[in-house]
Amino acid sequence: IYLMAKRMRESRGLGKYDAPLKLQHQMGYSGFKRGRIANPFSEDTMQYREWNRGFSKAFYDNLSRITKDETTTRSRSVLKGEV
Repeated sequence: IYLMAKRMRESRGLGKYDAPLKLQHQMGYSGFKRGRIANPFSEDTMQYREWNRGFSKAFYDNLSRITKDETTTRSRSVLKGEV
């Protein structure tokens, strides 16, 4: 079974580190949430890039959430006349 799976990967041009990339993306996303900023994968690999993509997505999701909350808070204070 192992040889058969290896041949299938090789026929598609994939190495043993190419899949599943969803895991690396999730690791990068959770790494941002937990404050782990060091990428655990070697540079010039697909895993490294996928981890960075997950990390960046978490950063921009957080940024948009904060920006939305600040806008909402500011709007409430302006409406109440606290400025």
